[in-house]
Amino acid sequence: MPRPHLLAGAQRGLLASVLTLLSTWAFATDWTATPGQSPQDVIDKASDGDQLRLPAGRYPGPITITRSLQISGDPQAIIDGLREGHAVIVDAPNVTLQGLEIVNWGENLTDMDAGIFVTSRATGSVINNNRLDGPGFGIWLDAAKNVEVTDNVLRGDAELRSQDRGNGIHLFNVRNVRVTGNDIARTRDGIYIDNSSQSFLNHNVLHDLRYGIHYMYAYDNHLEGNLTRNTRTGYALMQSKRLTVIDNRSEGDLNYGILMNNITDSTLRGNRVSDVHQRRDASGKALVSGAAGKALFVYNSQYNRFEANRIADSDIGIHLTAGSEDNRVTGNAFVNNRQQVMYVATRLQQWNGNYWSNYLGWDLADDGMGDTPFEPNDAMDRLLWRYPAAKLLMDSPAVLALRWVQRQFPVFRPQGVRDSAPLMSAPDAGAVDVTADPDRQGASAP
Repeated sequence: MPRPHLLAGAQRGLLASVLTLLSTWAFATDWTATPGQSPQDVIDKASDGDQLRLPAGRYPGPITITRSLQISGDPQAIIDGLREGHAVIVDAPNVTLQGLEIVNWGENLTDMDAGIFVTSRATGSVINNNRLDGPGFGIWLDAAKNVEVTDNVLRGDAELRSQDRGNGIHLFNVRNVRVTGNDIARTRDGIYIDNSSQSFLNHNVLHDLRYGIHYMYAYDNHLEGNLTRNTRTGYALMQSKRLTVIDNRSEGDLNYGILMNNITDSTLRGNRVSDVHQRRDASGKALVSGAAGKALFVYNSQYNRFEANRIADSDIGIHLTAGSEDNRVTGNAFVNNRQQVMYVATRLQQWNGNYWSNYLGWDLADDGMGDTPFEPNDAMDRLLWRYPAAKLLMDSPAVLALRWVQRQFPVFRPQGVRDSAPLMSAPDAGAVDVTADPDRQGASAP
């Protein structure tokens, strides 16, 4: 039980904080900016807790916010970054930016030019319901904590090459950040997370990008209910640990739906990946070598859990390589993929309790599980992966004879994936409630 004098001290501290907050609210001032003039003079005169309104009109930037202000814009209130540096710098705690349109900031990626640049001093700030359209990074959070970035619309400059654009939302060394309900298109990556932890990405819509969501060196992060469309890779999870990736959707992404590179101790559950196909030119030639429409590509990743995901209608359902072993794969549905599994293993990988649309077994026990194991690949598959030119011999008598021998004599079977309890019907992959949608914002491909 706390000692009386310690409890009294804590109460006094809490009372002092409450009185300070009430005092700030009581003496808060409402300011109004003048269209055509920089709001910087008003910001410099304001005090913590004040509110600044920007009526419709154009305001030259850049502006730097060094007070804990609430800044809101009327419809058509536009901050113009004048094509140089950051348009808005948030350099104070508990700042709110809401309802602004921000355009024309710089395009120097080395200098991290951003529409909104949030510094490490901006703890507790909120970036809400703004629209950003420009060439560099959209919103950059630099070592910030407890920041919310919600319901913003971000568009990159389609006149620039993809690699010359900034990311829509860039999180560097952040902690406990929430990125929710944003609509991002035509930037380089939609959301990029670098060296960050305890962050939550939820219900964002990302389309017409290189990577929709891109993790690098991130730990203990949560990714839920997001939607990617028409990206080169929907979700690029790299060099990270303890990610929770649930109820996300990848629809019609190119090359990869979910790409995992050196991911450990993570959970992927209830995700839906569909219609991932290799891009080809008019003659049918692949535009990107090796990116053969892989719904789920797992490279050098171990000790992960894949549960209740639906992988459907893609060139390759799941491709594992480079020692991606000791993963738990159960309760998933692999539906109508041209190649369900692509995996060359050094030892047997046991995946039990998944649904395979091309499983031809039976269920005499009527327990919902097939009576014979499902082995998605044989030695001929592995030969053809190593020597693609051999596909010309697919229907030759020699290949047919080898496949028959493998079925009759298990000694010829190579190590690989086996599902000893294949499901006879597809489980529910979980509901994905993505409230934002590119059609809602009138988005279109660049």
